[in-house]
Amino acid sequence: MQEKSENQFSIEFFPPKTISGEAKLDGVFDKLSRLKPHFYSITYGANGSTKRGTQELTFRYQQMGANIAPHISFGDTSEKDIIGLLREYKKSGVGRIVALRGDLPKGSNEKLRYASELVEFIREKTADQFHIDVACYPELHPESDSIKTEVKHFKNKVDAGANSAITQYFYNPDAYFHYRDYCAQNGINIPIVPGIMPITNYNNLSRFSTNCGAEIPRWLRFRLEELRDDKRGLQEYGIEVVTELCEKLLAGGAPGLHFYSMNLSASVTRIWDNLSLSGKDN
Repeated sequence: MQEKSENQFSIEFFPPKTISGEAKLDGVFDKLSRLKPHFYSITYGANGSTKRGTQELTFRYQQMGANIAPHISFGDTSEKDIIGLLREYKKSGVGRIVALRGDLPKGSNEKLRYASELVEFIREKTADQFHIDVACYPELHPESDSIKTEVKHFKNKVDAGANSAITQYFYNPDAYFHYRDYCAQNGINIPIVPGIMPITNYNNLSRFSTNCGAEIPRWLRFRLEELRDDKRGLQEYGIEVVTELCEKLLAGGAPGLHFYSMNLSASVTRIWDNLSLSGKDN
């Protein structure tokens, strides 16, 4: 069984690369703030490409009273720089981080370092100063060849000191429940929070899903293909489908939900309100 803890309802942003994007995200952040999520996570970008933006957003939104959990990965970042970053986060009041494997820049000769190594490194340098979230994959990581391999890598992160996990998004609730139960059978007892991707653009969703190994069920794919040119219709249908998914997950004992906002507020807000999450232990 997973450890009992307060349900967590959280929202993810990514650092914009333009000034106009920053202004837009500030507006999104302002709208989503009324939902009072337990925390916001901020991504690190491929190869740590947005790590400066991650830090800046973390400090800025933290100063506005938000609980921020920045993503962090080794990627091409040195141990010395990771230590410095952890010190800055601790100094600013950050108490939670999301530790990921990350990727190396193209052409790099360095050895890829796994998330379990990062978690172990953070624990070695900072003890229990941070709550550490890690990633897991109910429909398997693209590089995993079996559920056994997938859960083995996940357990390495748990044994290294992870406190909780956030899943890749999915649209089949049974994928989550079977994965959660299999993890429990293999000695993983930390909270496993479902990652939720609102449906707002079929082409983008299809591309993301292909890249990350998330499955769009056949029934859902056909319906979304029918609505791909009807932006409003697709968004409304997506809200309905994802709300139902979330209801099933919470009814089945999921310890919270983590929304991948894609720096948009409308669908997240509608789903959140449909679920009445603002009054649930956060």
